[in-house]
Amino acid sequence: MKKHSMISGELIEQPDEASIKTSALIAATLASFLTPFMGSSVVIALKYIDIEFAVDAVLLSWIATSYLLAAAVFLVPFGRIADIYGRRKIFIYGIVIFTVSSFLCAISPSVIVLIIFRILQGMGSAMIFGTAVAIVTSLFPVGERGRALGINVAAVYLGLTLGPFLGGFLTQHFGWRSIFLVNVPLGIIVIFFTICKMKGEWADAKGESFDLRGSIIYGIALVFIMYGLSLLPNILGAWLIFFGIAAILLFIYWEKKVEHPVVNMDIFSNNRTFTFSNLAAFIHYSATFAVSFLLSLYLQYIKGLPPQSAGLVLVAQPFVMTVLSPMASKLSDRVEPRVVASMGMVVMTIGLFLFTLLDNETTLTFIVLNLILLGFGYAMFSSPNTNAIMTSVEKRYYGIASGTMGTMRLVGQMLSMGITMLLFTVFIGRTQITPEYYSPFIESIKAAFMIFSVLCFAGIFASMARGKVH
Repeated sequence: MKKHSMISGELIEQPDEASIKTSALIAATLASFLTPFMGSSVVIALKYIDIEFAVDAVLLSWIATSYLLAAAVFLVPFGRIADIYGRRKIFIYGIVIFTVSSFLCAISPSVIVLIIFRILQGMGSAMIFGTAVAIVTSLFPVGERGRALGINVAAVYLGLTLGPFLGGFLTQHFGWRSIFLVNVPLGIIVIFFTICKMKGEWADAKGESFDLRGSIIYGIALVFIMYGLSLLPNILGAWLIFFGIAAILLFIYWEKKVEHPVVNMDIFSNNRTFTFSNLAAFIHYSATFAVSFLLSLYLQYIKGLPPQSAGLVLVAQPFVMTVLSPMASKLSDRVEPRVVASMGMVVMTIGLFLFTLLDNETTLTFIVLNLILLGFGYAMFSSPNTNAIMTSVEKRYYGIASGTMGTMRLVGQMLSMGITMLLFTVFIGRTQITPEYYSPFIESIKAAFMIFSVLCFAGIFASMARGKVH
């Protein structure tokens, strides 16, 4: 049964509301599965990419970081473009770009070409990240939103769960290129389903202008800071970080004066819940993202595990996250998200600190149990925090809120990898991870987990400071 609906001032015909909700949730959930599946698969394959291309530890890190950097640069601009021109349209374009770039990554002849196509892949992911949650939030009212977002977050964690296992299996038996190829048919399925089943359009800021200048300043700031981190302790790295921070300040100044900013700064200055929830998310991802990257290398280099076995170990954390996220989301519909998310931060702080004990003799049992602990804390934090962010803004800002939230995630993940690259440079240097460098490699891992546990501890206070949501 169809009905007429007013969207962005235009009368359009679309299926009944329940059908729209179901189709949009399925499409957004499938896409939300695809992108983290890709990311967690690549982590397992890094050693084999290293073997083929013989790259140093820092350049190896850029295979993961380039994707994150591109996604972070384009996420907020595409969130704004989606608000103006239609979230469904940008969502479809993103899936197409992601699918094509996955194929190009699979046929890359060198590590530099691979990194270039990973940047393109990150751009496609930004278009998906900037619209999926916004579409779901647009359709589901407050009482249903926590459950819908929980399903979406669970799909992300399912992608993270299957990524290490299937990525390890594919890498071990079919080579690292197969992990990119497997995304192509999956992407085509999502494209078909989205075009045919997810009807309707959402463009709550239709007719407003796009802030191109602000978007460029924002992108330059992130690139300078991230590339600067990879060059430290070289003086050029310090200068790039300085100019990156200056560009962020310029961006904030510009956004406050432009009529239609790409990021509405009033959301931050007038919304305590939104501000501190995003800060908590940024700290959370800064402290946790590099865990799977570091442990993947540790398990394969230090413990000598093949990719498939290493993947099975790493599955522990995202599996727990996948199972518990929907329950944590439902809980945040009834209990203050501030309380649930903050308890999750406490658990993650403990788990990260325990990983500072890693050495040559650490047992796999200890690693798996600690990953389960981290997964529990992660689930308790992420879904309630997402619910708090999206519930705290007006409907017309859903795209910006979704893009901002995703940016906090990606910039946090980027910083996590930046800290890792800096420690690799200091402890190992720009060289391959070979047996003679295993000792400084372990020291760099322990230093990283110490920094991450301190960051997560600080995140507890940011989470508590957000105030009440309901």
